[in-house]
Amino acid sequence: MSSQEQVRASHVLIKHEGSRRKASWKDPEGCAISATTRDASVARLATLRQEIASGAARFEDIAAKHSDCSSAKRGGDLGRFGRGQMQKPFEEATFALKVGEMSDILDTDSGVHIILRTG
Repeated sequence: MSSQEQVRASHVLIKHEGSRRKASWKDPEGCAISATTRDASVARLATLRQEIASGAARFEDIAAKHSDCSSAKRGGDLGRFGRGQMQKPFEEATFALKVGEMSDILDTDSGVHIILRTG
């Protein structure tokens, strides 16, 4: 696979009651996630996105503290990936971003995300 077919990205994932897997590294039993609506997750993520966009917080720090994905331990870094390796909406959004650009809030079966393309 050539480098043109791959991207590198970080993300912040906030799970909710409709997420396909309710457990996360922060909530192993999924108790808090099961009690969280999609709208509440979107509102929380919108606030976090604004903190990053305004320069009040770094993406990596927000991901490390708030993301429900185990990639939080790496500041949200997912590493390099190519087409067909992620859920389609996530893949399409990531490939559409320019390096250094942050996505709007994105829905997938896993929950709601913001994505930062890093490579």
